[in-house]
Amino acid sequence: MSAEDESPQNASPSEPSESSAPSAPEARQLRFAYVAGVTPGKWIRRWEERMPDVPLRSFMSDDGAQLSVLRDGAADLSFVRLPVEREGLSVITLYEEQPVVVAPKGHEISLFEEVALADLSRETFLDVQELGGPETALQVVASGAGLVILPMSVARHFNIKDTVARKLTGAPATEIALAWPSEATDEVIEEFIGIVRGRTAASSRQPSAQQEKPKKEPKPDRRGTGVKKPKVAQRYAPNPDKGRGKGSRKKGKR
Repeated sequence: MSAEDESPQNASPSEPSESSAPSAPEARQLRFAYVAGVTPGKWIRRWEERMPDVPLRSFMSDDGAQLSVLRDGAADLSFVRLPVEREGLSVITLYEEQPVVVAPKGHEISLFEEVALADLSRETFLDVQELGGPETALQVVASGAGLVILPMSVARHFNIKDTVARKLTGAPATEIALAWPSEATDEVIEEFIGIVRGRTAASSRQPSAQQEKPKKEPKPDRRGTGVKKPKVAQRYAPNPDKGRGKGSRKKGKR
C-alpha cells in the first residue's frame, strides 16, 4: 500500500477526527460592569454566599462605556449613571447620589460644610466630559483653573491631591441604576437583580429559593408493634364542698 493510500483524506468515515469532536459547553458565569463611585463589594459577597457554583466577574467602566459593555457582550449587567438611552434595555433605579462642588485647596468653600449653588454664580465651572472624565477634570481643578460638580462618591473615589470638596445644595442629584439587555434575562440575572434589590435568600421572588428542595424521609415508627392497652375512664372522688355555700363547710376541732 502506498503512502498516498494512508493519507487522512482516505481515512474511513466511521472514524471521526479529533477536530470534529464536539467541544464542551463553557461553564456559566456572570459578568457586570460599574461606573466610578459604585462600590459593589456587598453584592459580590452575597452572591458568593448564595451562588458559589456561578463565578462572578466585575470590572469598572467609564461613563462613556457604561452601555457599550452591554452592546458588545463584555458584561451581562452594568451599574450605570443616569440618564442613559434605554432602548432594548431593562433599567431599575437604585439610589440617588449626593452632589459636591470641588475646588482647589485653599478656596473659600473650605470654610463651610456645605455650599449653595446660587452662591457660586461668579465661579468658573469646568465641563467634566470635555476634559476627558472626572479624574482628569479633578487634576485641572487642582491647578486652579476652575471648579467642577461631581457625585460625592466619584470625588472620593479619585481623591485628587490639592482639591477640596463640599456638599452642594440646589444642584440636581444624579442616580445610579442597574441595566441589562431585556432579551438576555434569565434565572442567573434575576438572582443578581434580587440581591442588588435587597431580597433575602428565602424570598419567594428569588429563583434560587424556588428550586424544589429534597423531601425529608419519614421518621421511623418507634412506638413498637405491641397491643395498646384500652383506655380506662378515670374516676374522681366527689368534691365534698360541691353544692355548699361559701363557708358552709364545718370546721373540725383543733
